[in-house]
Amino acid sequence: MVAIPFGSALRFWLKLGFISFGGPAGQIAIMHQELVERRRWISEARFLHALNYCMLLPGPEAQQLATYIGWLLHRTWGGLIAGLLFILPSLLILIALSYVYVAYGSLPAVAALFSGIKPAVVAIVALAAWRIGGRVIHGKVLAAIALAAFLALAVFAVPFPWIVLGAALVGWLGAKRWPASFSPRTRAHGEAGAAVIDDHAPPAHAAPSWWSLLRVAAIGAALWLAVMALLVNLQGAHGTLPQMGGFFSKAALVTFGGAYAVLPYVNQGAVEQYGWLTTSQMIDGLALGETTPGPLIMVVTFVGYVGSWTHAAVQGLAPPVAGLAGALVVTFFTFLPSFVFIFAGAPLIEATRGRQLLVAPLTAITAAVVGVIANLALYFATHVFWPAGLRSTPDFAALLIAAGAAVALFRFRVGVIPVILACGAAGVALRLMVG
Repeated sequence: MVAIPFGSALRFWLKLGFISFGGPAGQIAIMHQELVERRRWISEARFLHALNYCMLLPGPEAQQLATYIGWLLHRTWGGLIAGLLFILPSLLILIALSYVYVAYGSLPAVAALFSGIKPAVVAIVALAAWRIGGRVIHGKVLAAIALAAFLALAVFAVPFPWIVLGAALVGWLGAKRWPASFSPRTRAHGEAGAAVIDDHAPPAHAAPSWWSLLRVAAIGAALWLAVMALLVNLQGAHGTLPQMGGFFSKAALVTFGGAYAVLPYVNQGAVEQYGWLTTSQMIDGLALGETTPGPLIMVVTFVGYVGSWTHAAVQGLAPPVAGLAGALVVTFFTFLPSFVFIFAGAPLIEATRGRQLLVAPLTAITAAVVGVIANLALYFATHVFWPAGLRSTPDFAALLIAAGAAVALFRFRVGVIPVILACGAAGVALRLMVG
């Protein structure tokens, strides 16, 4: 097997970190085009094999796929470099944008910009629900699960982890009676040609080992405990940073279905439970996350920065220092499980792939995620279109901008970033028109 130079891989992963716009679909497409079709580093079948595994995991599937392929190419160091460089550019950019937001966000021009962006975010989240639903839901059973998840959140305010567990239980039980209803959709892909790492000739380090799994799990647990112990020692168990570390650790473990699946849970905890930031700030953070490279889940970096900045006084820190600490802490606890899942589980993929009792619960969870995202769109819409409450007069300017964004996204398939920029400009223009 011809070895791929580590330097060549390093340059590619660095480049990918800066050009990975377009959400997970766009990021996965870039990796497929570069690694399978153009460079022939990995075979089509093996790429899809890795992607299927990452789609079953909680957390950002595109970042996990990059970590997996990096590990496949150059062992643990390759996986670490690929996974870290995938998020590093976005982390630095979002820290800078978060500082500008909290320091200058009250300026009229900035406020006008975000008044146009917020309605666009409502349309973007609705589009995510529509697209994921079209890809995942096939049949009445999965549609019923999605509807039940929507009602559980919208009407009964059921916590997100219970929805995940309930959907998993339904999938596990349903697989025995209606196995066809819980089989994920598959798509045919053509082979791109001979590859350095072929599906039939995996590298030696890809062989499964229980000792390797236990070692990775132990290292991950030790890192988590060490950082959490440091934070508790500095601020106490109820300090802002330890609370953020604990909350985002849970978020990383229960959020199946990509970034839009984690947002309702993050909103539920960061806005409603802990009060780290407001709903309006959460929507602004999502807009910033959409306009930066890297996984959309990086919006949690914004949440950590703004939440820690606003609670700087109780931490005894200067606001910029508190914001930076919050961003780094949240990012660490969000992505640590993803690295552990890949390094521990990737060698065992062949042993678990295709087992219906494993696939069915995850298919049901993904269906439930569609309902969860639809509820998030409704939640954002009520706060953007009726900022003073549902009994007040709606914001017709916001409704008009959202309608335009929806037409651009759904009908003309305009990219997310151009839509956000255009809607921001529309917000500024409307503010100038009304004085």
